[in-house]
This record gives sequence, structure tokens and C-alpha cells, in this order.
Amino acid sequence: MGFDVIPSIDVRAGKCVRLVQGDYARETIYGDDPAAVAEAWTAAGAAVIHVVDLDGARSGRPANLGALRDIRAATRATLQFGGGLRDDAAIEDAIHAGADRVVLGTALLTRPQWVVELRRRLGDRLVVGIDARDGRIAAEGWTRTSAVATDDLVDRANALGVRWGLYTDIGRDGTLDGPNVAALADVVERASFAVLASGGVASLDDLVAIRTIGAAGAIVGRALYTGQIKLEGAISRLANEADEC
Repeated sequence: MGFDVIPSIDVRAGKCVRLVQGDYARETIYGDDPAAVAEAWTAAGAAVIHVVDLDGARSGRPANLGALRDIRAATRATLQFGGGLRDDAAIEDAIHAGADRVVLGTALLTRPQWVVELRRRLGDRLVVGIDARDGRIAAEGWTRTSAVATDDLVDRANALGVRWGLYTDIGRDGTLDGPNVAALADVVERASFAVLASGGVASLDDLVAIRTIGAAGAIVGRALYTGQIKLEGAISRLANEADEC
């Protein structure tokens, strides 16, 4: 099975930033030009880039589509975009701005029938977000934690027949503390869809562990920006180890 190392470009007010555990008060700015960052990740070998509209996630409506258009012009990589996609118009706007895949989080929790309609219409271009905090699902840009257990939302995604799911452990997001391997393993074992992992990736060994569990890919953010992971080297190592299996 293939495995994608997926750099994340989180956009807030048009800048490339990283948050810690989704906390907007704990922001680090890594650049004023997200398109230039996308170009650099593409040059390093990224086949997929994850773009998050942080303003959109909090407000409920995409706010950085201009940055997405600029990123689209800078790369041929598959662009996976999320943040504020809560109605058909927002999804169409994101696709027209250059998104190849769209990520829905809140909708899986609150509007499962809409997710079914989107799956029929978009097929493999739809990614459902499973954002967990201490075993419970968070929504609305991670500003609200529901009573729904992670396992229950995975079961719902299975029943809806989705192709892709993005599992994020919010407690690890942006911390460089390593992924929650046990929780991720539970999700991968339970899911009938391909799982992308996010949260805490800090080393090549973390990426190897995520792939070994059976995930289809991993989102990498802060570790790339700090230089703890070199994207080109990570992609090469994972590809070489896969060839040896």
C-alpha cells in the first residue's frame, strides 16, 4: 500500500501559520506567502498538500480562498482543503479555487445525510474529518467538544461508505510530542476507509510507525517548518522501506 507524507499549510489572515492544539492564541507565523511554501514542498517531492483555512474553520465560511488559488497556481500536487466547508456553495467555491479534495469535519457529526449526498457527487474527492479530543469528537473549528465518541463517528463514516478519513488527535496537534499511536491504531483497525493521520508527528520514526499501523498517509506540519523532518528525505526513506517490504 502506498503511503503519503503530506505537508500541511495552515492559513490565517493570508499567512502560513501553525497553532498548538488548535489554540488560536498559540500561533507561530512561518511565512507571508503560502504559495511559495507550497512550491517548496512540491520541489521536495510532495504529491499531496493539506491546506487548512483556519479563519474559515472558526467562522464557518472559507476566508482564504485567495491563498488557495495562489497555491493552486504554484503546484501540481493534489490539494486537500478544509476549513469552513459547511454548505454546497462553500464546497463549490473551494473546488473552483483549486481544491482536489475537500475535508469536512462538523458535517459528519451534524449532517450525515449531506455527507452521503456529497459522497455520491464527489466520490474520492471527499475526505471526512474525525477530530478527537480525549476520545470525544470536536467540531466547529475545534471550538466545541461533543459527547460523541471517536469510535461512534468512525462507525458512522463506515456506514456512509466514505473513501477517505482524516483522523486528528487534537491533544497532539502542533506539539511535536509524537502521534497517539494507540488511538490511531484503534481508528485504522475499525475503519473501512483509508485513514490519514494528523497530530504530533515529530520524526521519521513517527512516520514509519504510522505507516506500520496501516494508515494511508500522515499530515506533517510544525516538524517540517522547524526542520526536524526534511520532507525529501522522509519521502525517500518511506518509499525505500516500502520497496523492501
